[in-house]
Amino acid sequence: MINYKPDYEALPQLVTDYLMYIDVIKNRSQKTVFEYSLNLKEFISFILIDRNICTKENVDLRICDENFFKSVTLNDAYKFLSYCKNDKENSASTRARKVVAIRQFFKYLADNRQILRENPMKNLDTPKQQKTLPKYLTLEQSIDLLNSVDGKNKERDYAILTLFLNCGLRLSELVELNYTDIRSDNSMRIFGKGSKERVVYLNNACIEAIKAYMEVRPKDGVIDKEALFLSNRRKRISSKTVQHIVYEFLDKSGLSDRGLSVHKLRHTAATLMYQYGNADVLVLKDILGHENLSTTEIYTHLVDEQKKDAIESNPLANISKKNEKNG
Repeated sequence: MINYKPDYEALPQLVTDYLMYIDVIKNRSQKTVFEYSLNLKEFISFILIDRNICTKENVDLRICDENFFKSVTLNDAYKFLSYCKNDKENSASTRARKVVAIRQFFKYLADNRQILRENPMKNLDTPKQQKTLPKYLTLEQSIDLLNSVDGKNKERDYAILTLFLNCGLRLSELVELNYTDIRSDNSMRIFGKGSKERVVYLNNACIEAIKAYMEVRPKDGVIDKEALFLSNRRKRISSKTVQHIVYEFLDKSGLSDRGLSVHKLRHTAATLMYQYGNADVLVLKDILGHENLSTTEIYTHLVDEQKKDAIESNPLANISKKNEKNG
């Protein structure tokens, strides 16, 4: 498993307590705990600098005690979000994640620890995000991508792309796969967001790709012995390496100019399953490991948009009946 560990020694004690709480009691994933630590560190640092308590070059978060957090206001959060938008050019989705971290931390201070009489962040709204249809590969482009795989690690790289395109895995889920997660009934155990476990069944393409890779997977000198996918250093493959692999073969297949990414392969898998597999949206939700059905329903909108585009692309779309001339 990838190790995400907050820098507890550099954080205020109350933040450390909160991170321990969401780790042990709320059972959040290591990645979530780590990201919350970064978001809260950034927020608190901003306030200290904005109030001239610390300089940008010399920020010490450990000085923040109960009285400091009692002094934090909703306006501090708005100033911080304005800074994130206008100075750091954070997207609405990035700012939304920071809002969640801030809101949940102050909820903990008010409700769990009862340090605050009222939660100053209870009315902190999430930035409005523009809903856009996800980018994805067509069936033909997906086949072109798979056919472009070559090189000394072709079995490994082909298996990686095959799992992305057939199972809709997240990047973190693929990297953290162990070969013991592949079960005798041709199903695969996946640990998703929040360490939630789900089972995905492997089709023939996935089974054959994994089998071909396991035949050449290094056996001697392996550091991470249970890891399914290994790097050239015989360690668990990193997210950065997987991203490099995907971009390399997107480029070789002539698809590098379409703004595609690793996550877009997940969108591709979902779209192809919905389009060609007649997958019920509830089934698709379980396969992808979505918590909310609304997240999955975007693929139904995507197909509706395709239908609309197909009608509008008809060469007769703009032909209208000519007015008959009188007499």
